[in-house]
Amino acid sequence: MVPSPCALLFWTLHTAVHVCLADRSLKYVTLLYRHGDRSPVRTFPADPHQESAWPQGFGQLTQEGMKQHYELGQALRQRYQGFLSEDYSRYEISVRSTDYDRTLMSALANLAGIYPPNGSQVFDPSLRWQPIPVHTVPQDEERLLSFPLECPRYKVLMDETKQTDVFLNMTNTYKEFLEMVRNRTGLEKSTVESVWSVHDTLFCESRHNMTIPDWADADVMEKLRLLKNFGFNMMFGVYKREEKCRLQGGVLLNQILINISQHAAPESKERLKIMVYSAHDTTLVALQTALDVFNGLQPPYASCHMFELHLEDDGSFSVAMFYRNDSTKDPYPLTLPGCSQYCPLQDFMHLTKPVIPEDWKKECQVENSITDKAVILGLVLCACLLTICILILFMLLWRHHGPSSGYQHVINEADENS
Repeated sequence: MVPSPCALLFWTLHTAVHVCLADRSLKYVTLLYRHGDRSPVRTFPADPHQESAWPQGFGQLTQEGMKQHYELGQALRQRYQGFLSEDYSRYEISVRSTDYDRTLMSALANLAGIYPPNGSQVFDPSLRWQPIPVHTVPQDEERLLSFPLECPRYKVLMDETKQTDVFLNMTNTYKEFLEMVRNRTGLEKSTVESVWSVHDTLFCESRHNMTIPDWADADVMEKLRLLKNFGFNMMFGVYKREEKCRLQGGVLLNQILINISQHAAPESKERLKIMVYSAHDTTLVALQTALDVFNGLQPPYASCHMFELHLEDDGSFSVAMFYRNDSTKDPYPLTLPGCSQYCPLQDFMHLTKPVIPEDWKKECQVENSITDKAVILGLVLCACLLTICILILFMLLWRHHGPSSGYQHVINEADENS
């Protein structure tokens, strides 16, 4: 039987797809995800639901959050089936988290979904789980995953951002609304920057079937959401985006690219296949703003940004990015501006160079203003004058109490030991 033209076309396309897939092989993956559903990190004075209303207190992962990350782990297992071994191997995956309960617990729940124990790794037949390490550093030492990083120059940029037309216009437009929020919540002040916490608190409470105030209707929640997203955009982008990124998200991007480059090196003997970072919404925003792919919306719980290093059939390497922000859909591709979906590694490095810091500590420094220099010079002069006065006083006292014309008694060794 001779196949129809449609059948031939389908077979040709089907074969072509498999050939294309066969010509590109996955070599290394970096994942950055936000923690799962949590309780609010704080509340406002007039809120009837204070910290005692939450079983584990503020800022803690909920059971819903655990389920979200377990499901993400299962989705990652399916996506990288054949790339990852069926059994957990410490040589294949490394996980780092910020030192917060919610991010550490999210990573553990995620790993439970990726690596259910099999065969010899089962230590209790009634338990579909095995311990897998998650690494962290103390919060005050975190310089990679917690943003915004403390940086004097960044603070100057944020002060300048608050004087831009777009920021002032937004503040003026929502002036009465912000005042209403302040009055209703009992907060001392309500600003474009701080209002996100009000939305966060009400959002968490509504997700967990708690009664929210009558004034927080759909219109109010939408305005709070809009202002919250505006704050995210202002924090890392819009005004002097590249410089902000060099001081913030570019730090993490730099480390990710260093890891990717090491795996693409001709002499590479790297065995690690997946590097995982468990962090926060601000971490994702900082990174995606540095990549210029941020969609302007707060990343949802358990959202995941994926970097994939692929070896092409000609021996070159490419980097592809995907973003999973909806558990009901496959991750959608992200394309670095100026490049293709599977961006050649060298092009990826070149296009992101403007947001990669060369010397972060030096770039974070702020030059002293004229006023600061004058103050310092004044302090130095005062110190010099004080020193001179002390020397003069010492000399006068020395002359007044000079050595006497008599003789001094010398204590000999015998006198000392008596």
